[in-house]
Amino acid sequence: MKKKIKVAPSILSCDFAFLAQELERIEEAKADAIHIDVMDGHFVPNLTLGPKIVGAIKKHTKLFLDVHLMIYNPFEYIEKFIAAGADLITFHLEATEEVEYSLNFIKKCGKMAGLAFNPKTSFSVVPKYLNMCDLVLFMSVNPGFGGQKFIPGVLDKVELARKIIDEQKLKVEIQVDGGIDEETAKKCVEAGADFLVSGTYLFGCKDMQEGINKLKNL
Repeated sequence: MKKKIKVAPSILSCDFAFLAQELERIEEAKADAIHIDVMDGHFVPNLTLGPKIVGAIKKHTKLFLDVHLMIYNPFEYIEKFIAAGADLITFHLEATEEVEYSLNFIKKCGKMAGLAFNPKTSFSVVPKYLNMCDLVLFMSVNPGFGGQKFIPGVLDKVELARKIIDEQKLKVEIQVDGGIDEETAKKCVEAGADFLVSGTYLFGCKDMQEGINKLKNL
């Protein structure tokens, strides 16, 4: 039986002047989730959205909200994003020393907890946290800006994570984010990814549903 692949458009690449229409477009395209990149201008060299915008998005969609915190001290903001409507909160290992505490807190709040890893972070730190997460996110670009070129070295990490998750029968999804298009998505899925985040490619499709279907059926 073919594994079901989830796809989430990243609204970082949408036209924010028409956010409501873009959300409608994502729903009509039958995406599995909306990926929301939150950046603080410190952990990454860009500023994006806060809880208020996430709350506004929640009011206009029934889709699963996948909130990706690219910010320092993420624990300080977890409750705010949960109150705003996040269904999954993913934060970066590199951004905090309160990794275990933050993962557990998100779960205690009844939400899914994800842990993200930058491209240069060694895989050796990943196994320790796998059984604490609902999802692990491997960045395949340096976080901060959309439209970057896919970093192929992430595929080795996906393969290693897949092996451990399968061997230990863990209920952990593997997400890849950055430079995802038809070509790179196929490689990610072959390596073991379950969940693909795509911004530039999907928002550049004339028919987003067709683009999502292509990523799901490679």
